[in-house]
Amino acid sequence: MKTSNDLLTDKFGRTVRSLRISLTNRCNLDCIYCHSEGDEGSRNEMTVGIISDIVTTAAKFGVNKVKFSGGEPLVRKDFEEILRALPELKDVSVTTNGVLLKDRAYSLKEAGLDRVNVSLDTLDPEKYAYITHGRPENLNDVLEGINTAIDAGLTPVKINMVLLKGINENEIDDMLEFVRGHKGDLVLQIIQVMDFRDGAQYNLDAEEIEKKLERRADEIKMRKMHHRKSYIIDGAEVEFVRPIDNAEFCANCNRLRITADGKLKPCLLVNDNLIDFSNADPEDFPELLRASIERRIPFYTDSKERTIIEKRTIIGDK
Repeated sequence: MKTSNDLLTDKFGRTVRSLRISLTNRCNLDCIYCHSEGDEGSRNEMTVGIISDIVTTAAKFGVNKVKFSGGEPLVRKDFEEILRALPELKDVSVTTNGVLLKDRAYSLKEAGLDRVNVSLDTLDPEKYAYITHGRPENLNDVLEGINTAIDAGLTPVKINMVLLKGINENEIDDMLEFVRGHKGDLVLQIIQVMDFRDGAQYNLDAEEIEKKLERRADEIKMRKMHHRKSYIIDGAEVEFVRPIDNAEFCANCNRLRITADGKLKPCLLVNDNLIDFSNADPEDFPELLRASIERRIPFYTDSKERTIIEKRTIIGDK
C-alpha cells in the first residue's frame, strides 16, 4: 500500500487517481458546443513514448485510471500502439464521437482498452448533422460503432448526451429507450453543456433536470466519482453530469488532465497554470507531476467569494 508521500494529493486533500489525456486536437466533426478539452489549438502531438512515460510515472504515484480524449482520439492511427505501451492499470477508456469506432473496436480491445464513451446527442439524423456539422449518415456509423463496441466487450458503453436547449431536451425518453434496448450494456450520461464557444445559449436548468430524474427513478445509486448520482428508470441507467457551478463536482475531482501537446493541466476550467513537459526528461516527470498538483485549486466553491479563483483566466473568455 502506498503511503501519503507516494500519492498525488493536493492541498485540499484531493488525491489524483486518474489522468485524462487528449491525444490530438484533430477531429472529423465540429460540434457546436465543443471546447476541445481546453487545448488552445497546437498541432503538436505527444509521441507514444512520451505518453507511456508520463502514465508510467503517474502510476508509481497511485494513478490507476486513464481516459483518452481529443479532438477525436481515433484519428490517431497509432492509438493501439499507445494502448500497448501503457503500464498495467485498473481502467483504460476513451471518449470518442464513434464515427470511426466500428472499424477499430476489436483492435482497441485487443490492445488493452477496457471501455468506451460515445458522444451521441440525438437519434435524429438531421439534428445530428446540425449539432456536429457532419453528415446525417454519420449517425448510422456511430450506431454501428456502438454495436461493434458491445460485441467486442468494451462495456459498459457510456452514451454522452450533451443536453442542448431548443435542440434535444425533448429526446431524453428516446435516449432512455435506446439504452434500455441494449439490456445493461449501455449507460446514459446526460451532460450539462459548458459555457465555451456558444454553449451558454443552450444551457438548461440543471436543478430541474436532476429533480425530474429523481422523481422518475426506481432506484438511486451514488457514484464515488464526484459523488454523482446514478438513476435507474424502468431498467435504464442514467447519470446527470453537472460540471458547471458545482462545488461538489470540484471537491471530489480526482483527475489531472494532459493536453495533446504535452502540458499538465490541473483544472479543465483554468488555462493559466499549465506545466509543459513535452521537452522534459522523463526523470523530471515526478517533479513536474508534484508541481502540477500544487497548482490544483477547486474552481467552484461553496463560498460566493471566489477571490483568487475568480481572477483566473477561464477558457472560453478568449
